[in-house]
Order: sequence, then C-alpha cells, then structure tokens
Amino acid sequence: MSYQLYRNTTLGNTLQESLDELIQYGQITPALAFKVLLQFDKCINNALSQRVKARVTFKASKLNTYRFCDNVWTLMLNEVEFREVHEFAKVNKVKIVACDGKSGEFN
Repeated sequence: MSYQLYRNTTLGNTLQESLDELIQYGQITPALAFKVLLQFDKCINNALSQRVKARVTFKASKLNTYRFCDNVWTLMLNEVEFREVHEFAKVNKVKIVACDGKSGEFN
C-alpha cells in the first residue's frame, strides 16, 4: 500500500472532488473511484521517488516536536532556513513529513 499523503495536495483534492462529482452524477461507481485513488497514490509516490532529483538543505534554530510512527517522520521546526544552489528562503514555522520513498511499497 502506498502513502496517501499526497491526497491532501491541490492535485489530490481536485481529483477527489472530480471523482465525487462523477459518483454524484452516476457516471462511475464508488468502487471505481476508490481504485482511481489507489492508482493515484501509487503513481505519485513512484514519480516523486524516481523523478525528483533536486536537493534542498535546511537548518532550524529550534526543533519543537518530532514523531516517528509507521515509518513516517513528522518534524515541527521554528526559524528555518532552506537553501538550494542559488536560492535561499527563511520561514518562521514549518512542518516536515518525511516518508521512506525507497521502500518496496510502490511495487
């Protein structure tokens, strides 16, 4: 089973709204909508783990909380600096959710 984390993105929410509308108008069944969401989960996880090559480093002045549950890290940080090659950004608060993108879950 793939992570369902990306269902809460703009793309994932739009897909769910479209599927709900198709169900409401009787054009697809709820079972088919569920299969589409499972395929979305699998494809988005696979694409992000294999196609994204960009690296970003960050440094925080304070780690508020951290949690490790079901192989997923959740970090709450304050005063965070993000750096890419020629880019720099600083934010007051950030929540990072990190999943193991190289596990065998996507097959």
